[in-house]
Amino acid sequence: MKHIFQKGNPKHPTLLLLHGTGGTEQDLLPLGRMIDEEAALLSVRGNVLENGMPRFFKRLAEGVFDEEDLIYRTKELNTFLNDAAEEHGFDRSNIVAVGYSNGANIAASLLFHYADSLKGAVLHHPMVPRRSIDLPDLTGVPVFITAGKNDPICPAQETMDLESLLKGAGAETEVHWEMNGHSLTHTEVAAAAHWYHKNIK
Repeated sequence: MKHIFQKGNPKHPTLLLLHGTGGTEQDLLPLGRMIDEEAALLSVRGNVLENGMPRFFKRLAEGVFDEEDLIYRTKELNTFLNDAAEEHGFDRSNIVAVGYSNGANIAASLLFHYADSLKGAVLHHPMVPRRSIDLPDLTGVPVFITAGKNDPICPAQETMDLESLLKGAGAETEVHWEMNGHSLTHTEVAAAAHWYHKNIK
């Protein structure tokens, strides 16, 4: 997968940066530094194109995921993380995902499908990746979710459902609500950084 790796302090986690629809591996590098100045950054570009816009998995319509492709692409990303850890020499067991929108969805899907894929996650405006499946044991995995109460793409109920499913699997969740829509705001990034330094680093 096309990506950028920036070395960091090996005592810190590696931040896996996952862009939203139409983004690239450049997009979230500044956000990564806002969350942890010393962390290694692994920023990945999605392998799917939708009308020329990079994504991490296909969708059938707005808010309707192609589940078969989601499962395939989640496995692809998990395998890539194994390979990237070997290639770049970082600790595979110490990866924290930071995703926005489509990137948050694939990060949530990693949690839904692979118990040891992530040490923790910051999910900006995610949706529930899959319903009616048994989640792996996520006991003690810290997950921070940011959401907009006026988000037209990700309704508030999606956020509440996702938190409930993650909590049910044992994850330690926290939700930060704003009155905004689907855009990624400075205040929610600041809240994510505060949560990260309290719960992860």
